[in-house]
Amino acid sequence: MRQTAALLLACTALPAFAADPVALHCERLFDARSGKVLGEHTIVVEDGRIRSVLPGRAKLPDGTASIVLDGRTCLPGWTDLHVHLGSQSSPQSYSEGFRLDPVDYAFRAVGYAEKTLQAGFTSVRDLGGDVSPHLRDAIHQGLVDGPRIFAAGKSIATTGGHADPSNGLNDRLSHLVGPPGPTEGVINSVDDARQAVRQRYKDGSDVIKITATGGVLSYAKSGDAPQFTVDEIKAIVDTAKDYGYTVAAHAHGTEGMKRAVLAGVTSIEHGTQMSDEVMRLMKQHGTWYVPTIYAGRFVADKAKIDGYFPEIVRPKAARIGAQIQDTAARAYKAGVKIAFGTDQGVGPHGDNAREFLYMVEAGIPAAYALQAATIHAASVLGVDDQGVIEAGKRADIIALPGDPVADINAVLGVDFVMKDGKVHRSP
Repeated sequence: MRQTAALLLACTALPAFAADPVALHCERLFDARSGKVLGEHTIVVEDGRIRSVLPGRAKLPDGTASIVLDGRTCLPGWTDLHVHLGSQSSPQSYSEGFRLDPVDYAFRAVGYAEKTLQAGFTSVRDLGGDVSPHLRDAIHQGLVDGPRIFAAGKSIATTGGHADPSNGLNDRLSHLVGPPGPTEGVINSVDDARQAVRQRYKDGSDVIKITATGGVLSYAKSGDAPQFTVDEIKAIVDTAKDYGYTVAAHAHGTEGMKRAVLAGVTSIEHGTQMSDEVMRLMKQHGTWYVPTIYAGRFVADKAKIDGYFPEIVRPKAARIGAQIQDTAARAYKAGVKIAFGTDQGVGPHGDNAREFLYMVEAGIPAAYALQAATIHAASVLGVDDQGVIEAGKRADIIALPGDPVADINAVLGVDFVMKDGKVHRSP
């Protein structure tokens, strides 16, 4: 009790941004490079960065503020590489698209972002949503609390594809809004593809997301048919490189995945029907895999409930969702590089850490699953200042009781969160 009280007092006494050195005394430390849990360490944080990492409970100059994390393992803040902070699945999701305004989604997103941060996720890659670039900026400006956001903005699709915003509209509405084009993220040629990427740059995106195949929750029959030519995807990838962007490809079907990998995308998301040939190509091209097992299990479960999904969606959710965990197991055994993502927004925000449990159920070692959300995720993002607890890196540090490598269920108990040196959660 005295330890908890002392920890709470130490945390609440800190300023919003700790410019003076602060020492975190961790009983254990997860080394994301080796995947090992080390013994007691002291992490010194200053100006939002990790100044030093010292073995044991290091003696520091008098007056140095300290946070004692007895009984806890300190880890780099986690990254979820596939979220949609502007929404959350419910039986009302489809009708809400006609009733709610963008500002309604924005207000909801503020709460979703805070839940995500409180769960230990100090960074996310938001792969599709008009709200996310604005939420990113509000968080960066300190107006609201949330994870660091790498925002895709509007996903790029083809006509009738998974991210075509006019899917499901009746003739009257279709004529009213007109056919969407590259500005709205819908393409049908190589030139369109280039324009769509340039529009995302104009809109302030950080990453490009394409829907290389049909999807589960879109109002369309096919969940796996390929929806781009190789040349169209290659035009997206090449143009994205001009702006320093990586490209994430939503894909369920084998042919769409194959085209995306051959065209040079950075990551395959979901990958439900991934074949041995696609796995070989991904290893050959260095393509990352983000399984999103949580979303697959969630939609398969909800497909059993009458009325949760429209009838055109329900069979896709039942058939495709249930396969993702087995695909992740095969991909890990085959040596495909795996990084962490949940597709939250399909499932409830703040429950992201349950993906770790599903990864371990699939036969992925706990240490590898934790690396997937730390050092692997940083590689996918193309950044080198996060994902590990080392001097000079961002002070994104979380802590939880127990040892998550020994018992992966410990990931559900995060009770300390620091992002850029600011404490957002303490016991």
